[in-house]
Formats: sequence, C-alpha cells, structure tokens
Amino acid sequence: GYKDLPTAVNITWSSINFKTILQWQPKPSGYFYTVEIHGQTSDVKRKCILTSETECDVTDALRNVKETYTAHILSVKPAEMDNFEEPPFEVSEKFTPYSQTVIGKPEIKDYSQKGSKLNVVIKDPLTPYIFPNGSFMSIQDIFQHDLEYKLYYWKDQSSGKKDETTKSHNFEVSVDSGKNYCFYVQGIIPSRRENHNGQESRVLCTSVGRSILDEYGTEVFIILAVIAVAVITLAIVLPVVLCKCKKAKKARAVREKELLNGV
Repeated sequence: GYKDLPTAVNITWSSINFKTILQWQPKPSGYFYTVEIHGQTSDVKRKCILTSETECDVTDALRNVKETYTAHILSVKPAEMDNFEEPPFEVSEKFTPYSQTVIGKPEIKDYSQKGSKLNVVIKDPLTPYIFPNGSFMSIQDIFQHDLEYKLYYWKDQSSGKKDETTKSHNFEVSVDSGKNYCFYVQGIIPSRRENHNGQESRVLCTSVGRSILDEYGTEVFIILAVIAVAVITLAIVLPVVLCKCKKAKKARAVREKELLNGV
C-alpha cells in the first residue's frame, strides 16, 4: 500500500527568466511521482503524472507570476491511483516567480565608441510565456518599471570599474577619447528583498585605435622581429652571394678562353 512508499526529499525550485523546473530525490523504484501545484487563489494543477523522473517543468502551471505556490510531490502506484486512500506526499517550500526567478543574461545587441562616448544597446531576455499573437514575452513585458539594467565598464587592462544604471535599453557613458574600454551588463530588480542582481552578460571590449600588438600581444612582436631579421640578413647575404657567383662565372669564362687560345 501507500504507507510503505518513500516520499520526496530535497525539493528545490530552479527558475531563470520564469522557466521553472522542480527537482527532488530519490529516484523511484516500484512506484512513481505525480506533481501537484497549489496556488493561493488558483486551482490545483497536476504535472508530470506518473513520472519516474525526479524533475518536472512546471512553467505552465505558474502563469500568474505574482502568486505564491507550493508543490506537492505525490508518491503513487498506478494500480492504486483510483482508490480513496490519499497517497503520501511531501510539500516544497513556497515559491513566487515574480520575486524569485533569476534574471538571465541580457544580450548586447550593439555597441560603439566614438570620441569620448561609449554607446551600448541591449536586448531583453525572453520568457517562455507567449502573447496571443504567438510572440514570446520578454522579462521587460512582465517586470515593467521594476526592471533596470546596470552597465559595468572599465578602461582596458585596468581594474577600476565604473557603473551606470538605466530603465531603457540604451547606455551612453563618457569615456577617455582614444582609450579602449571593456564592459558587461546585468539586469537588476531593486524592489526585491533578495536576489536583486541577474546573470552577467559576456564581456566585450572596444577597439578604438587598437594596434595589432595590442590585439595579439608579444607573439606578434616576436614573429615580426624574426621576419625583420630574416629580411635584413637576406639583404646582406644575397648581394655577397651574387657577387661571388658573378666573379666565379667571369673567372670560368677567362679560363675557357685561355684554353681555346692555347689550342
């Protein structure tokens, strides 16, 4: 019966940009799991019915992202699903997508450095949720004015960082003209009590006035030096060799002429 079935342990929520996965242990043997999502005001939703896995994508059951949910992980046997005995289950901690989902990496759509201005254009990460027209909602569509972006930037090969914050998708910051800068962006939700900062975008660097030595370092300098030495050596040795060859050819011609005159 149900009484002997193990219940789930180590239940965790993992959520990035509102894509939410529920995970737990142990792997079932001789029984299955069924997930029930309980909201404060919404009806109970069943997901991953009779699964032998230990994770379940519950994104679709959390569409009201500001509601707080708990997950019940039921341990069940297929033959006993229809009886009136309540299967054993374990309850997860509470989860509110709006305040707990992690903000994923923003995409740097474009950037440029002209004179003393660094311009960076970013693109919102998308969520799994869809508008009626079939397009995916972005995190900006959901968070609205609660979402901000922070740009961290610093002079190339320097450790001193500066930052700038905006609610838009464009940054324009003042930099030293002719100097290269590196930067990255992350989304932030200042209104959250925890988990304010999102994931960091990849680091990019400008290339204003960047020489080939700046780009590739000492390896290129060594290669260029070797080539220069080879060219100089060739310029010195080649005339000497040609001169010797010319003299040898002339001497051979003289000997041949003497031999002919002797005959």
